[in-house]
Amino acid sequence: MAQTGAKSDPPQITGSDELPTASGAGAAAITTRLREAILGGHYADGERLPAERELTEHFGAARGTIREALRRLEEMGLVTRRMGSGTFVIHRTGPDEGDIAELTSPIELIDVRLAIEPEIVRMAVANATARDLERLEATLAECEAAGGDSEAFSQADEQFHRTLAEATRNPLMIWLYGKINDVRGHTQWNAMKGKILTETRIGEYNTQHRKLFEAVRSRDMDMAVEVMESHLGEAREDLLGVRGR
Repeated sequence: MAQTGAKSDPPQITGSDELPTASGAGAAAITTRLREAILGGHYADGERLPAERELTEHFGAARGTIREALRRLEEMGLVTRRMGSGTFVIHRTGPDEGDIAELTSPIELIDVRLAIEPEIVRMAVANATARDLERLEATLAECEAAGGDSEAFSQADEQFHRTLAEATRNPLMIWLYGKINDVRGHTQWNAMKGKILTETRIGEYNTQHRKLFEAVRSRDMDMAVEVMESHLGEAREDLLGVRGR
């Protein structure tokens, strides 16, 4: 969701609908906003995104931050960058994607995540590069910096788990997790996260994120899988309302 503060609105970007603003100037927040614009149909398959300079002005971010956001979008399979020409959308929304998101409940989504993400952790422990670990730690820092802001935490949390998937170095797994995140961004979850993501819960989730990161960094596969299963298991209980607030 676009958020505006006391500062003036960002400049208009021509050539398509105005991009939504980001709740922060970090690469994760900007990636989320650009992804929402692409998946929301603001940019068609084959359409060129605004130039880096325009994105820099719009989001009030450094050029390097914009490039990192575009790199993440490229890894998600949403854009392709052509030297000297710009960044172009390569995502074509299928007619059934919205239906799947509509039909999938938050509990069904978390069950799929429980089936897949422990395997993502195993692959990440085996394949993550030093650069992957740096990026994972950076997204963890964004999660921890969110404080009690459920919207900021939700965006950073989504990017943390996506970065973990990218650390598998498996293109099919990265693509598959991208589809999971598409469903995760549906309004059903958005309507619930404000109730679930209390400051206490965010703190607990970040403690688990930190343990998970340390296990992946130390290549402790058993511990990493155990933490992920516990993390998602508790998230499932929170969705069912069986844990006290």
